[in-house]
Amino acid sequence: MAVHLTILGSGSSGNCAYLETEETRLLIDAGFSNCQTRQRLATIGRAPEGLSGILITHEHTDHINGLAGLANKLKIPIYCNRATKEAIEYQLDAKFECRIFATRSSFEVGDVTVDTFDIPHDAADPVGFLLRTPAGKIGFLTDLGHATKSVLERVRAANVLVLESNHDMKMLQESGRPWSLKQRIAGRHGHLSNEDAAAAAEEIMSADLRHIYLGHLSRECNHPDLALSVMQTCMKKIGAKHVKVEVTAQHAPCPTLQLDCAPAYAQSTLL
Repeated sequence: MAVHLTILGSGSSGNCAYLETEETRLLIDAGFSNCQTRQRLATIGRAPEGLSGILITHEHTDHINGLAGLANKLKIPIYCNRATKEAIEYQLDAKFECRIFATRSSFEVGDVTVDTFDIPHDAADPVGFLLRTPAGKIGFLTDLGHATKSVLERVRAANVLVLESNHDMKMLQESGRPWSLKQRIAGRHGHLSNEDAAAAAEEIMSADLRHIYLGHLSRECNHPDLALSVMQTCMKKIGAKHVKVEVTAQHAPCPTLQLDCAPAYAQSTLL
């Protein structure tokens, strides 16, 4: 059976992805309300009742907004590290039954092996994921201020990479945002710019990397065409013609990506 990945939405107001294998159905983050998540899953003929678990990268609202409505009401397992669990419970003023992992460890959910690693972001103990599925490896780097050598090494094996491309530096500098917020976003524990994302992709480029999703675009300080242009220019410069680049959206899911047993033949198709 093929593996399917659907980015249900990505941006400053909510982040959530859906992964389905023969044995396992996972959400990566739960940044939309219970109602929104259900609606977006319905567009691909799925429902939250069938979920095997929810993987949480960190406790910021745009990654956990629907967690209480999904996990507690439907008894869906939450996978996070201890510091993130404590931060979530404090932030949402609720208790959660979580399956705790140690950052930099690996664990299994059905037929998916989840590798975890720390990332530089202003949260309690933020992590990235490399999901090892029967049809390929999928990396998640959605919030990080800079791409360290350690982070890049952990996702180097990815066939598919969800990579933050948050802002255009000029648009950020010229925006009406407070100076302190601009500093936070552009800082080493903030968010990747379009150029930062392109540099990270260039650093880990291999024949096995076939698909890049640009995520977490700022509505005020970026534009999809701009983010896409910067990444595609980079891919052309390094001769990475085999890589398909897609920009995620906040308001709607991306077309589902189907990964067949040979990752080289991954293709985008609607379920």
